Amino acid sequence: MELTLLGTGAPNGLPRPDCPCAACAVSLGSRARAATALLVDGALLLDLTPGAALAAARAGHSLAGVRHVLLSHPHGGPALELPVGLPAAGRVPDGRELALISGHRVRAVAMDSPGTGYEVTGPDGERLLYLPPGSAPAGAEGNGPPTPYDMVLGDVTGRPDALARLRANGAVGPTTDVIAVHLDHDVPPGAELQRQLAASGARAVPDGTTVVVGEYHAVPDLPRRTLVLGGARSGKSFEAERRLAAFPEVVYVATGGSRDGDAEWAARVSTHRERRPGSWRTVETCDLVPLLAGDGPPLLIDCLALWLTDAMDRAGAWDDARWARGGERELQERMGALVAAVRATRRTVVAVSNEVGSGVVPATASGRRFRDELGRLNAKVAGECEQVLLVVAGQALLLRG
Repeated sequence: MELTLLGTGAPNGLPRPDCPCAACAVSLGSRARAATALLVDGALLLDLTPGAALAAARAGHSLAGVRHVLLSHPHGGPALELPVGLPAAGRVPDGRELALISGHRVRAVAMDSPGTGYEVTGPDGERLLYLPPGSAPAGAEGNGPPTPYDMVLGDVTGRPDALARLRANGAVGPTTDVIAVHLDHDVPPGAELQRQLAASGARAVPDGTTVVVGEYHAVPDLPRRTLVLGGARSGKSFEAERRLAAFPEVVYVATGGSRDGDAEWAARVSTHRERRPGSWRTVETCDLVPLLAGDGPPLLIDCLALWLTDAMDRAGAWDDARWARGGERELQERMGALVAAVRATRRTVVAVSNEVGSGVVPATASGRRFRDELGRLNAKVAGECEQVLLVVAGQALLLRG
């Protein structure tokens, strides 16, 4: 089954008309994206968008053989522009199947928001799932198909939880080719877009690309161990959470604990919890070694700076006399055990830490001691990670990987 992506953008396209944002400003030429529309084996058109005939011609195809045009948008989608000779655009009711004369079978999949998804099975049995923008499968789809789809196309950047749900029920497997469509101006173009999608095991392709459903394509691998560094309010925690948003289960390890009577701290914790998927489980602990040594879903550790604060408390690092009598050795042993656990872990791990060694010299001896030890800890953990990121002003810079 051959699939040509006539467009891969959001309903308004990219760049959006009259939008002055930075993403739209650079989405020119090969980076521009028309509203998403898919041509399947020249016989089936999923979503009708302005300029579809011209887009097909640019990709080396014709719409002359199209026998069915199916819509996924509930309303407010791209303006309908029916080229001469095309059949009228329609929609299949949820759960209904349609057998095409070309040998394809189409089943309408219910969504958790207005719109219609389509499962398409080719004459040779290849299967793809196409999801409308801002939607995830709902209802009976929770049980998943008997085998994973060969290809899934959906709003990966806007609804990463949809991909997580499909992975949880077996609809997306290790060899499923996941292609991001409905791309809007809230995601950066170019290499940064591909990096973010790779973290979800997905990819993006330019408009006009033709792919073969069922053909092997290397699925982007999420590095097994990732360290995300950044300053205060840099966006490092959000970056770490985004890297695991498409996974069905995640253990969120909060090393900060609770602070009785501190309303401001409680508000910070609440904000973090509210933006995390409901399927994630939270563990409040600084005892990281057993978690790293065990099996289970990915770990998101936030953050190593708070872990170090606890470790220094236990070692008496703030007391110069105790520090000299064995506190420093005790801390180094704790740090060594943590680094060894990161090295040996079999789990997927994303760890967050503060970057504090940017030239500011703390005014106190204890502050300088904490800065120095955190710098050492970050360096040691980074040495055990396949990928290291530095987040500055919400922008992730790849340092390693």
